[in-house]
Amino acid sequence: MDLDPTTSIPAFYAGRSIFITGGTGFMGKVLIEKLLRSCPAVEEIFLLMRPKKNSTIDARLKEMLTSPLYDKLKKANPSAFKKLIPVAGDVAEEGLGLPPVERRVLIEKVSIVFHVAANVRFDDPLKHAVLMNTRGTREVCILAASMKKLVVLLHVSTTYGNTDRPVIEEVLYPAHTDWKKAIKIVENTDENILNIMTPKFLGKLPNTYTFTKQLAEHVINEYAGIIPCVIFRPSVVVATLEEPMPGWMDNFNGPVGLMIGGGKGVLKSVYGKPDLVVDFIPVDVAIKSLLVSAWQRGITPITRDPSVPVYNCSSNGIRALTTKDMINLALETVAEIPLEGCIWVPNTTMYSNIFIYYLTVWIFHVIPAVIIDTVLKISGAKPRLLRLHRKIYTANFALTHFLKEKFTFEHAKLLGLNDMVPELDRADFNVDIGKFGIKDYFRECLIGGKMYLLKEDMNKVAEAKAHYDKMWWIDRVLRVWLAIFITWLGFTCGIFAYISTSVISLFDFSLVA
Repeated sequence: MDLDPTTSIPAFYAGRSIFITGGTGFMGKVLIEKLLRSCPAVEEIFLLMRPKKNSTIDARLKEMLTSPLYDKLKKANPSAFKKLIPVAGDVAEEGLGLPPVERRVLIEKVSIVFHVAANVRFDDPLKHAVLMNTRGTREVCILAASMKKLVVLLHVSTTYGNTDRPVIEEVLYPAHTDWKKAIKIVENTDENILNIMTPKFLGKLPNTYTFTKQLAEHVINEYAGIIPCVIFRPSVVVATLEEPMPGWMDNFNGPVGLMIGGGKGVLKSVYGKPDLVVDFIPVDVAIKSLLVSAWQRGITPITRDPSVPVYNCSSNGIRALTTKDMINLALETVAEIPLEGCIWVPNTTMYSNIFIYYLTVWIFHVIPAVIIDTVLKISGAKPRLLRLHRKIYTANFALTHFLKEKFTFEHAKLLGLNDMVPELDRADFNVDIGKFGIKDYFRECLIGGKMYLLKEDMNKVAEAKAHYDKMWWIDRVLRVWLAIFITWLGFTCGIFAYISTSVISLFDFSLVA
């Protein structure tokens, strides 16, 4: 019996051709896997992919599918991957860099578009960020507007696109500038001049990423009367909660990156507020929410409702976790499941005082890095620790705005999606973000980072634990020797005698008084 697309999510996607930008990114990979596994009757999925210097789009797709993320699908339905069709193009190019033949095929066949592609670098030059995130969205809209069967275009934005305000609701806020003028300016202005002008462009927004993503929302809104659109705003997207396996990730971004840096003994000092609540969303939960929101928009004709629904995909206090709690949880977890070859015993501290942070960076990051790199250089190995700490320092300051300021992301509409999921689809598309344990989740995140990012063998945990214990004892012995040295230095230099004399003098003065 054929199911009604209005009462069945898999039935809505069945027989449809889908176009995805950003399919090789973190969210894009999980979106592809979820579509093929939970909507097996989908007709085909076109993936916009940029050829690289030494790799064709077919080779890139083949390489991507070797990820453990797809192992479950390979066992259950290996033929599903035949539905993936790579298409050469580039979001940063006009017309998406699509050849005429491929463009015609997309116009004739595609009925659902997921625009996931974006440059998420916070320090990206304004020109590239606008061309990729803002103009790229315009090009996707132009293509979508010509698609003969289109029922929905879902645009992935970010909850952090409006962080010039403390509370971000699920609405479209006024633009910080005219997106059409912004595109025209970056197309016709020297990049060096643009770099000088960037702070004036950004205004109260912290970086080019948030600025250009906010503009992109207004591009989508501009086309709302022509094409049925959705604006989907995830917060910090982290490792999978359970689908297709717990703890999968392919990047060091977000809280898990801090856990791994601390777990390796590399990251000692972080600048930010220890009591700031971290907002995060597991990537598989975000993707299920994304698919449900696209389904909801797709079953409602644009003639009946031309509005653009906005969803903030955020935990918003449901899973309240401060940065200090996160660091302590990470340290507790790595003590149980250490990472291999940690260079020092894990011990990360967050400082809200910038001067103390600078001091600890020099003491615990720069000086040890210089010493270790010197030893490596003398031994013939390539020095790398100082360069790594430079990257960590740069990344920390790129995140400063988000580690110092508190934001509240309202998400009533997002939570309401769960009530719209048909009963038959709840096992595959439940979007309840409140039903998981923080401690168990981040334990799986650390294991995932260990396995999928660091490529470490879980069968060697005992060896890693032995190394961790050795580093712990070295750390304690050095602390004792440091205390002894400081005490000796104090007596040798007469510091303690001077302090004692001063205290006695004050005491005598108080008696006389």
